[in-house]
Amino acid sequence: MWYFTRYQWTVLFAAWLGWGFDVFDGLLFNYVAPNCVPTLLGLPIGSPQAKQATLYWTGLLTSVLLIGWAVGGIVFGLVCDRIGRRRTLLITMLLYAVGTAACALAPNIWWLLCFRVVASLGIGGEWAAGAAMVAETMPEEKRVEAGALLYTAAPMGLFLATFVNLQVAGNWMVDAPEVSWRYVFLFGLLPAAAAFLVRLFVKEPERWRNLGERAEVRIGELFTPAMRPYTLSGFTMALTALLTWWSCNAFIPVVSGGLAQTAAEAAGLDGTRTLAMVEQWKTLATSWFNLGGLIGTLLTIPAAKLLGRRAMFALYWVASAAAIFATFGLDLAPQVRLYLYFAIGLTVFGVFGSFTYYLPELFPTRLRGTGAGFCYNVGRVVAATGPFLVGMTAARGTSAAIDVLFYVGFIPLAGLLFMPWVIETRGRVLD
Repeated sequence: MWYFTRYQWTVLFAAWLGWGFDVFDGLLFNYVAPNCVPTLLGLPIGSPQAKQATLYWTGLLTSVLLIGWAVGGIVFGLVCDRIGRRRTLLITMLLYAVGTAACALAPNIWWLLCFRVVASLGIGGEWAAGAAMVAETMPEEKRVEAGALLYTAAPMGLFLATFVNLQVAGNWMVDAPEVSWRYVFLFGLLPAAAAFLVRLFVKEPERWRNLGERAEVRIGELFTPAMRPYTLSGFTMALTALLTWWSCNAFIPVVSGGLAQTAAEAAGLDGTRTLAMVEQWKTLATSWFNLGGLIGTLLTIPAAKLLGRRAMFALYWVASAAAIFATFGLDLAPQVRLYLYFAIGLTVFGVFGSFTYYLPELFPTRLRGTGAGFCYNVGRVVAATGPFLVGMTAARGTSAAIDVLFYVGFIPLAGLLFMPWVIETRGRVLD
């Protein structure tokens, strides 16, 4: 079942690197925000004003990232169907690598925002090309396994971001937080090297090459009477997942860092030891979240194959709500709350393992990149309101952030209302 040909493994690995570095570059800001934002605003790192500004700007910049991500996903989804999966994957990887590395040179918060927009266009565009390429290269009976394996790159990308930030800000440059974040951003150039793998070893999928003469693809085709139900099904499921994930994940470093700082002050630690503790607690929370996401991603394989896609989504929505309510609603010790991020990762993060095979299953080859890119990314425009609103509320402090995150649990419950419109694709052959 898990056997692929050597070339199929090459395609899967190339797309895996693209998506892993996509997530790596996309989330680097959230790790460095407590040092980056105060430095660019001229505020003392760790001061009450810095904490408030960090929460606000984390929400705002994450929302801007999501809007750029949505635009890039839609635009490059169209490009993917017109010029091919391979070339689109290469272009988008280079775009987000250069945009992220440029953040290291930002002289103020506004230039940082501009560079994040550039990176977000490539980040959004990479997913549709990679998912379409894997779905079209793999045998029908192995598509679910390949899609879930592809998405394991996301938690691995977050593990890498956590590791890079810990090494740079928590070990190598712990005494220089005002500049350490710039070196973290420079690691965003790593995907540029991976892009050469795509250029050298990957070719266009046969399904796409065999289309022959291609008519011009238009977004409007997704809303014709024949395609509208499929578009609605993919969009509603992706929207629910995106709004929940970004409202939770964008604030993991900020919440865990705030809890650590409070604990360090209570223990009477000095400034250097406090900064080290903050980085360690951020690593603890994100590591448990990522581990849960990795396991949850792989669990979509038996869930999708045994229960079907519709029942799988319903199961993940109920479990996501339960995990969020428990983590942020119960009266818990700070470190226990950090460990419970595993449950959020298992559910809120894990469900994304299904989109790499579910969305390509909904659309024919000539519309696959456009349809999957639209469904997976346009929801980010709506999802952008989540981090922004949570950030505005959470700017009042860490306890306020925990209080507002509790209510995020109602988002996956609302996703259950869309279940009557979800199209079952179990056993379907790609058009």
